[in-house]
Amino acid sequence: MSLELVLDARPGGVWLALLRDGKLVELHEEHANTDFMVGDIYLGKVRKVVPSLNAAFVDVGYEKDAFLHYLDLGPQFQSLDKFTRDTLQGKQNVADLLYFKSEKDIPKDGKITDIVSSSSPILVQVAKEPISSKGPRLCAELTLAGRYLVLVPFSEKISISQKIKSQEERDRLRNLMDDIKPKNFGVIIRTVAENKKVEALDQDLRNLMEKWKTMHANLKQATPPRRVLGEIDKTSSILRDLLNADFTNIHLSDEKLMAELKEYISGIAPGREKILKLYDGKLDIFERFGINKQIKTMFGKKVPLPSGGYLIIEHTEAMHVIDVNSGNRKGAEGQESNALATNVEAAEEIARLLQLRDMGGIVCIDFIDMHDKENNKDLFEKLKEFMRSDRAKHNILPPSKFGVVEITRQRVRPETDINTSEKCPTCNGTGEVQASILFAEEIEMNLNFLLTDRKEAKVTLLVHPYLEAYFKRGFISKQWKWFFKYKKWIDVRGVTAHHLLEYSFQDKNNNEIAL
Repeated sequence: MSLELVLDARPGGVWLALLRDGKLVELHEEHANTDFMVGDIYLGKVRKVVPSLNAAFVDVGYEKDAFLHYLDLGPQFQSLDKFTRDTLQGKQNVADLLYFKSEKDIPKDGKITDIVSSSSPILVQVAKEPISSKGPRLCAELTLAGRYLVLVPFSEKISISQKIKSQEERDRLRNLMDDIKPKNFGVIIRTVAENKKVEALDQDLRNLMEKWKTMHANLKQATPPRRVLGEIDKTSSILRDLLNADFTNIHLSDEKLMAELKEYISGIAPGREKILKLYDGKLDIFERFGINKQIKTMFGKKVPLPSGGYLIIEHTEAMHVIDVNSGNRKGAEGQESNALATNVEAAEEIARLLQLRDMGGIVCIDFIDMHDKENNKDLFEKLKEFMRSDRAKHNILPPSKFGVVEITRQRVRPETDINTSEKCPTCNGTGEVQASILFAEEIEMNLNFLLTDRKEAKVTLLVHPYLEAYFKRGFISKQWKWFFKYKKWIDVRGVTAHHLLEYSFQDKNNNEIAL
């Protein structure tokens, strides 16, 4: 298995595509404005305490108040609240908790009115980004995530990932953390820490303590609402969580971004900087790696399967519904075997789609009916296996009597939603029919203007692949006629991201020419 990350720097931010063996498995848009990301820590102000919900609404600077439930306060909330107030009042001048006297834990079944009061400052962390009409979801149990460790202030507990099975290794890590962790700080040891040397774990812990000190320094000067510690950007968080021996290449098209990532990788994995590859090709980077085509295939309502079957995906406010269809799949094994083969293929594709489109909440999958109970059991086990690589928390229920499989998947940020429909090639989305036969003449008129009036040294025409074939068709094609007329070769390039009658021009530096 090989993992590749492709980054496309655009004016509004950065698009990230994660490829596993050439297949698109994750797609993220990192906006230039990175406020209210999961992991950000804010000094907020309690707006309203609602006893009926056992929750509070907190102003963190978003247009809508954020939601904080009592169960998300965390057992050590009294200690955090004391630390926050003392820091704001100048009594807690150091970030170190060596001499900090912890308060007793709050009860699990307590009331928020006994703990939180209106208009009081409160230190919180974003647990879910704003979604639809809802503000951010908050928690007050702060955690700082690193490559190997997660730091938990005001706790002494050492937790180890359940995926580390070796008892000997678990004991080694626990004893090591007992020796090096600071007082009043708990630690969660991540799966990637398995068999790592003391130096690497100690350095990761030091980095997290530096982040805590930065947060404390920002808190001393803060007035609510204000962000006091920002989570690292999406690119860095993917590298932090996934960078391993399987990560083969990181392709990016921006030199400044490459310099930033080179510095980051040298810090978390020295010697792996060589996987960074600066792309300087003529084609758009997403076009070069076939990502645009995969996006158009995977983000529509109808998603095809390699065998000829297809999925129909419907989105509602409450849930997602997926219907599996055999389509024109042909199989000589019999109806039951054919249904099992189609269902297993669909299960693998659905596991990829949930991660790719970041679909959260309740997902109901209507697989093709199978009468053999063993086949239903095999399908359930296969689906669990395919979902194992998904980093979001999820639960899968066995097929019901109706053959429907239900999945709940953690939703912490808005679903990735890309409109794959194209404008009508005849009316260009206006609803008015135009003389589309004149389209080629329109392109030639603009080409003539650029080469004759504007005296462009080199022009490249970008069109839909269908039009590319039209301009290159025949022994004496349109492209050759342009060469004879202008004494310059006009490169015609097909771009799958363009709709049928969309076109653009580029200069010799691959910059778009404004008409």
